[in-house]
Amino acid sequence: MKIVCAPDSFKESMSAAEAAAALAEGVRRVAPDAECAEIPMADGGEGFTESLADALGLSAVEAPVLDAYGRPALARFALAEGLAVMECAQAIGLGMVPPERRRIREASTFGVGQMILAALDGGAREFLFGIGGSATNDGGAGMLRALGVRFLDAEGRELDGSPASLARLDSIDASGLDPRAAAATFKIACDVDNPLLGPRGSSAVYGPQKGASPEDVAFLDGTLERLARTAGHLDSFAAAPGAGAAGGLGYAFSAFLGGELQSGADLVVEAVGLAEAVKGADFVFTGEGAMDRQTLMGKTLSGVARAAAGVPIVAFAGSLGEGVEELYSHGFVGLVPIVAGVTTLEEALAGGREALADAAERTVRLLLAGAARSADLL
Repeated sequence: MKIVCAPDSFKESMSAAEAAAALAEGVRRVAPDAECAEIPMADGGEGFTESLADALGLSAVEAPVLDAYGRPALARFALAEGLAVMECAQAIGLGMVPPERRRIREASTFGVGQMILAALDGGAREFLFGIGGSATNDGGAGMLRALGVRFLDAEGRELDGSPASLARLDSIDASGLDPRAAAATFKIACDVDNPLLGPRGSSAVYGPQKGASPEDVAFLDGTLERLARTAGHLDSFAAAPGAGAAGGLGYAFSAFLGGELQSGADLVVEAVGLAEAVKGADFVFTGEGAMDRQTLMGKTLSGVARAAAGVPIVAFAGSLGEGVEELYSHGFVGLVPIVAGVTTLEEALAGGREALADAAERTVRLLLAGAARSADLL
């Protein structure tokens, strides 16, 4: 029997790697000779770097950077053999800034550029980037400035790339862009389709959660419009789906670095070779902390379902929400809650790994009993 264990993380309980190990443990309790592949999964959000680092055997690296407000920070990413996996939230994460200290007009992506430079110095030439959870809305200008692009006012003075400074933008000089960055390949995990500007743009949709007032939203949208117009991108890159991701980082990656925006779940599936791994599998075991009708809307399990088309999928979850039965029409043959009895949330989170292993064990026992019964009937 071959089972591929490809779960996402169970938030606040276990990482994707720990979840994969728990599923495999449960399988081997019943079927010690089973071929059991552990492939941690993620989308473009939390756990993106960790899951890919575990799956691809990359080494963890730390680099000194500046956070969204220019304070020293240490950003972690993964690196090996020319490949870097990183998340912008490591440098400019919204969670790094308390709500009362958020000043969105001053926030910069400069630290993301510093991360890229550190990876380039380490030999990276291909980047897999998660861009969720940013505290910024500068259209990626800070990142580009760190990489050598100059943003100038009408008198030729260099701007720092923050939204406040971009209000004075007159010209862009990209001649100093680090040639290593220009030649590198960037694949961006992007699970939103917002353009850069307008009522569905980054400022209007995501600015308020980053501390933007209604006045800030109008100001920010104006500075991004000025940036895109100065670069000549108003009707091209700025209007593309995903340009508004992470305060315009999606725009900067695609317009200035040739980055490819794609579904985070699909990017991870491709990077870890899941479609190849499931060939010949009898079952795929996957899961995440909570499942409902939104589970297939660009999240990790949607990518697993596409990669494992034709292979029976069993999904495990801490909780099953409204509409979860829709998964049965997408290749899922079982939806298994891992909490076996009455418990508190704190107890469920603390005991998640053992509960997941137990649930996998029970499931395999049922599958084997069903297979034996079918053989008897034949």
